[in-house]
Amino acid sequence: MKICFISLGCDKNLVDSEIMLGLIDREGYIITQDEADADIIIINSCGFIAEASEEAIENILRVSEYKQTGKLKGLIVTGCMAQRYKNEIFKLLPEVDAVVGTADFEDIGDVIKAVIDGGKNVIKITDKDKRLDESLPMMRMMTSIGGFAYLKIAEGCDAHCTYCTIPSLRGRYRSRTIESLVEETKLLAEKGVTELIIVAQDTALYGKDIYEKPCLHTLLKKLSEVEGIRWIRILYAYPENITDELILEMATNPKICHYLDMPIQHASDNVLKMMGRRSRQAELYGIIDKLRRAVPDICLRTTLIVGFPGETEEDFNILKEFINKVGFDRLGVFEYSREDGTPAAKMKRQIHHSTKKRRKREIMELQNEISERICKGYIGRKLEVMVEGKLSGEDGVYIGRSYRDCYEIDGYVFFGSDRELLSGDYTEVLITSSSEYDLVGQEAKEG
Repeated sequence: MKICFISLGCDKNLVDSEIMLGLIDREGYIITQDEADADIIIINSCGFIAEASEEAIENILRVSEYKQTGKLKGLIVTGCMAQRYKNEIFKLLPEVDAVVGTADFEDIGDVIKAVIDGGKNVIKITDKDKRLDESLPMMRMMTSIGGFAYLKIAEGCDAHCTYCTIPSLRGRYRSRTIESLVEETKLLAEKGVTELIIVAQDTALYGKDIYEKPCLHTLLKKLSEVEGIRWIRILYAYPENITDELILEMATNPKICHYLDMPIQHASDNVLKMMGRRSRQAELYGIIDKLRRAVPDICLRTTLIVGFPGETEEDFNILKEFINKVGFDRLGVFEYSREDGTPAAKMKRQIHHSTKKRRKREIMELQNEISERICKGYIGRKLEVMVEGKLSGEDGVYIGRSYRDCYEIDGYVFFGSDRELLSGDYTEVLITSSSEYDLVGQEAKEG
């Protein structure tokens, strides 16, 4: 039996996909990338916002055609959309043969067998708050190349922001143990991983549920002791949970990238309150100032939501002023998505889609100017760069990432080199020019 796996959505979902791939491989199935040659296709879906569900549905309808034109005997949907629409999915999408919940992917082998045996409308969705078997991540089948891997340190979320469906899809916040994460990191390092990208719904909250207080700093120290790990990058750290201990660890531990992804979503106290966020503007200024004092070269990334119900022009201008003053190195903007089952969906004063688009455009235009100015400041400096590969069609020109650049979401460093470099190599690059988001340079000569 040949199985094709399609992973959609975020990096946290990708980790789940890699665990399932490992379990499938252990069951003795052949994993193929050829959809037309697959006996079973599994789609690990995202259902966080409507756009993600639409992408999953498009993929379901597309691959279901292989039941007529290929070998396809069964179509299984896992992940957030399966969890969210478990009661409607078979009625709306009869092409689907089985669904698996966000906390039940360890049973993917049993579900595959049920579908192979002719099972229809198979449901494996139990308790979304169930803790992950700590042995499962050790079975991951890596899909990333180039020396990096995501390390998911916790599942679920306790924040209950008014716009967000994650707690209803992924359950309460559940940290993994330090011991299991160190063990997984050792296995990743043995496979050639040198950069760990730390992910969870809120990485800064790590350990609160099992160690009685946030202790991401302790985990980072232990992970940095693993031989072979060179960079540790932190994503999704909510500002209100960033501790002095974490900042100190970032400032003093040479393996921790001076990079922090800190989603703030907004800067108007009025909107932050309506969103159910715990931070307020003064606190945001305070934590950013503290980070920059302790780590002067820190690269700060954030994400924002524009067009939240009740966001006035005054609120929006407060946000723009905040961005202009802070000068984030990296910034992403989402238009508010009205999601069924969330408190925000029932709020009055919903914002028209054209206003959302205009506000997003204005924020990105402002950020383009900020980013271009920041990038120019790196001209003449040397940066350590991880090589991702060669630039297609250009002899001796490589693409890489510095500490400022997270895989897929940030910019690149384009540089020339007289020697042959491989994906995953590290080298020093002298920056000679820049654009809005990328840097250009030449490999620095030794000595």
